Amino acid sequence: MLTPDPTARPDPLLADVEEELAAVLPETQGSRFGRFLRSAVWHFVAVLLLGAAAFILWREFHDLSPEDLAAAIRAWGWDSTLLAIVFSALSFLLMGVVELMGLRWAGAKIGAGQALAGGFIACAISHSLGANLLVAGAVRARFYGKHGITLRQVAAATVFNSFTFAVGICTLAGASLLLAGSKEIAAVSRIANPVADILGGLLITGVVGYIVLCAVLHKPLRAFGHSVKLPSVRVALAQLAIGAVDNAVAAAILWILLPAGAVGYFTFVGAYAPSVVVGLISHVPGGVGVFESSVSTLLKGIDSAALAAAFLGYRLFFFVLPLLIAGLALAYDTVRERARRAA
Repeated sequence: MLTPDPTARPDPLLADVEEELAAVLPETQGSRFGRFLRSAVWHFVAVLLLGAAAFILWREFHDLSPEDLAAAIRAWGWDSTLLAIVFSALSFLLMGVVELMGLRWAGAKIGAGQALAGGFIACAISHSLGANLLVAGAVRARFYGKHGITLRQVAAATVFNSFTFAVGICTLAGASLLLAGSKEIAAVSRIANPVADILGGLLITGVVGYIVLCAVLHKPLRAFGHSVKLPSVRVALAQLAIGAVDNAVAAAILWILLPAGAVGYFTFVGAYAPSVVVGLISHVPGGVGVFESSVSTLLKGIDSAALAAAFLGYRLFFFVLPLLIAGLALAYDTVRERARRAA
């Protein structure tokens, strides 16, 4: 359990949460050289993706003038701007619902208000800083410690949130690739129609497989050196529904800021979803640059100024503003808790 006084331990939270995550999702022990090699490979992949992203962004936007960018931002209009902010708030609300589900699934007793607040703070900070599992776990441990929630429950809830995101993004991407019209994909996307159909089918098959496993497998699933306790089929279906809607709303933040009729929603999501995953794999904080370069590569025919402006709005409404609010909220909560203990 988290110690009552956060100042009593300089800050071993990241290490503690990492240990508890390992307890919830144990990894086969390997040689030090093996762990070093995996770390080196991930760092190499991150540098490679970041370099490729820089080149793609320069190629797409190097001739963009500030005047063109400002004009594209003004073209949003108040309606699109307000919708983007509402979509961002709705997305974080859905993340809070998943947070409550995850904590209850982990056996934690906590009110809905505290779970919604903790989920918002953890997701807003981890989205922008990267290293989602550890950062989100550490923030949750800091926030929920006063409620008597153990690190193991925090780690289990963090893994639950990650599974929900994965199932949701796969469901959304698979359905969008299958529903997007072949003519539109050919017109505004670099994803070939047969590839879209095959990839969409594989993603939906994977999600169905997950639901079936949750329905028939009641013991921990062990594979590739990991052990995972699956939720019930009812909880898994809730993960699928809420995760898909959450990712759909998040995608709409960027899509609504594009010029009307520039690209259909389903076709856009077919490029958005894999770009989010590539951004996460890159380990770049927030996937900055990597996400944008991937979307720019997968879509074509969209005005560069309008696309760049939409990227800026997406970062502002879905990353920067929530991060500022979450940082202030966490600081206020920390000061209030210390004052309460001092009293």
